[in-house]
Amino acid sequence: MSQIVFVPREVEGGEPRVAASPDTVKRLKGLGLDVVVEAGAGTASRIPDAEFEKAGARIGSAADASSADVVLKVRRPNDAELKTYKKGAAVIAAMDPYGNDAAVAAMAKAGISAFAMEFMPRITRAQSMDILSSQANLAGYQAVVDAAAEYDRALPMMMTAAGTVPAAKVFIMGVGVAGLQAIATARRMGAVVTATDVRPAAKEQVASLGAKFLAVEDEEFKAAETAGGYAKEMSKEYQAKQAALTAEHIAKQDIVITTALIPGRPAPRLVSGEMVASMKPGSVIVDLAVERGGNVEGAKAGEVVTSANGVKIVGHLNMAGRVAASASLLYARNLFAFLETLVDKETKTLAIKPDEELVKATLLTHEGNIVHANFAKAEAAPAEAPEPQPQPKPKSASKKGDA
Repeated sequence: MSQIVFVPREVEGGEPRVAASPDTVKRLKGLGLDVVVEAGAGTASRIPDAEFEKAGARIGSAADASSADVVLKVRRPNDAELKTYKKGAAVIAAMDPYGNDAAVAAMAKAGISAFAMEFMPRITRAQSMDILSSQANLAGYQAVVDAAAEYDRALPMMMTAAGTVPAAKVFIMGVGVAGLQAIATARRMGAVVTATDVRPAAKEQVASLGAKFLAVEDEEFKAAETAGGYAKEMSKEYQAKQAALTAEHIAKQDIVITTALIPGRPAPRLVSGEMVASMKPGSVIVDLAVERGGNVEGAKAGEVVTSANGVKIVGHLNMAGRVAASASLLYARNLFAFLETLVDKETKTLAIKPDEELVKATLLTHEGNIVHANFAKAEAAPAEAPEPQPQPKPKSASKKGDA
């Protein structure tokens, strides 16, 4: 009997994305798996049930989760969902485990094998599985689109018989994948773009996209990248020098987009209230880290607020979800690429090998235990804080994402 893959309709946080597409359903069927998609799961991503059926899936209900061997999700399952899963089922999703110890413990108690896709290692063979890159790429694009929508002027320079419209000045803070795509998008829209990051390698990446790099380039900056290409957290002294430089720069900008995140910790504060106050009325700031406390003082999760001096601070949640039709197709391909590595080609069944590189990096809970190194230690010694994952280094704006 074929093993069953279940794709539910997301119920948490108004999530519009879905963890499968007609293309990945066909591919899953090709692996010898049966696919059940909950009715309406793809509606918000412009994938009607009929498209999933045409690809070979059966349209079912939430109750079908109880017979599934694999559950593909966008967000971590809640307690109600966990109660419907059978023990031993593999659940693959963005698990958001940091600061959610009770939720991780609940997944272990439920007896599921929970895979955190955001922990996928940045190695060549796992590039097609990298949800951080695929989703942050779209988030960076959408940040510029949202900024342009809030900004009541044109972004490109326009020379007309009635006079010249100056190009908007856009400043990107954080040059991971979201930041790189924001640079590329703002440049395509005709803005004058500058960007900053703590990693020396970012300078060349920024220049390659036609933007200008801004940073305090002292000795600490030159050593601010690990051998693996990840960002280090900077000293308070460096942060103060960088803040002084950026404060002067921000005052002259029309649009600022912040993307800085440190997994496992609150988002670093990059833009103070004083910096916001220095900007011109009608300027726009988009905070892509608002779900983690925000990079911008005064940003509110899920809201667009206007400061006392008329600066709009955009704090939309789930930025990739704002382009769900595109985000779901990429996310679904990421999940399929990973699941394919877990399926035994001869028996057509799931074969989880805890010591395999990709499994070891992503497996959170298994056989009733919390098994990921960062969280198993926390379970054994609650007073010890889990080590944060390093910020990944992107490959390029077109391929790889940070917020």
